[in-house]
Amino acid sequence: MSVVTSAEEIAASAAPRVRPFFIGALKIDPPILQAPMAGFTNYAFRQIVREFGGAGLLATEMVNARGFVWMDEHEAEHPDRLWGVADEPRPLAVQIWDNEPETLAKVGARLAHEYRVSVVDINFGCPVRQVTQKAHSGSYLLRYPERMGAIIERVVAACAPTPVTAKIRLGCSRDHINAIDVAQVVEGAGAAALTVHGRTAADMFSGAADWDRISSIKPRLKRIPLIGNGDLDSAEKVVHALERYDVDGVMIARGALGKPWLYAQAAAALRGQPVPPDLSLQQQRELMLHHFALVRERFGDEKASVLMRKYACCYAQGRPGAREFRKHVATIQSPAAFFDVVDKYFPRSRD
Repeated sequence: MSVVTSAEEIAASAAPRVRPFFIGALKIDPPILQAPMAGFTNYAFRQIVREFGGAGLLATEMVNARGFVWMDEHEAEHPDRLWGVADEPRPLAVQIWDNEPETLAKVGARLAHEYRVSVVDINFGCPVRQVTQKAHSGSYLLRYPERMGAIIERVVAACAPTPVTAKIRLGCSRDHINAIDVAQVVEGAGAAALTVHGRTAADMFSGAADWDRISSIKPRLKRIPLIGNGDLDSAEKVVHALERYDVDGVMIARGALGKPWLYAQAAAALRGQPVPPDLSLQQQRELMLHHFALVRERFGDEKASVLMRKYACCYAQGRPGAREFRKHVATIQSPAAFFDVVDKYFPRSRD
């Protein structure tokens, strides 16, 4: 996605108008969604995004519906992927995955009526082998649009009036791009919105997201909003996507893992307001420690230290010494070790 304007130029120019849209009766304002990302978008990350602001809808990690049912049947504790969901602020979407309509409908109903989530999203886009080849779910189902339709119909009926949405990719491979056909099935089955990631399942995360193909889907939809996803790692790219392409909203994913303030930057740019600068080294230090405190409160010292390895690596992206930081933080096993690494690479300000 080629962008020639900077965030500062966007803010100084005639303000691009924020264009809220609706998922069912739920207003998405600003039209910027936080993507569900397995292993990352847990309560701690969502809480940090909320503190910065800018996301019109937040989402959990994707939840394995079959595992959810098994835990119910065995009276086991529900997975950490539902950490915070019952009590945290709304709006909030929970994403679920599986290939059985009955299982997905059962879990969707629990989420809608017991947890009272704002949106139930069905994952038809995950390309990882464990989900596709082993579980025949996620993007594997793109080759079977009729089955996708059957799933959506069952989940919509079970969750009503809570809106149900779907997330897909362009297709299984570059030789089998069928996103338009799939989008029409999704709409016909009663989904309230569709998110499209601009790569195929075979692409994984290589190459560039094809926003022209995403945009080509919109004229073929009759009533539901289209949300575009892929390669949005700056405020100017978000504005560019909403101004140039035929989409109602955008979803930011990996670009925000090391910059959870990106949603706030993008929202400001859309409103024509001054775009907040990136955090300073000292501010990133404080943010990382805050993130660790949230994770530690939930999981305790040992598990939180191990989990924080991957979260901390995200904050180091693009910084001098990032490789060495990742090398050292990848071995931490205790809070003391984590604090030592942070002190070395994100030193306290002397002011």
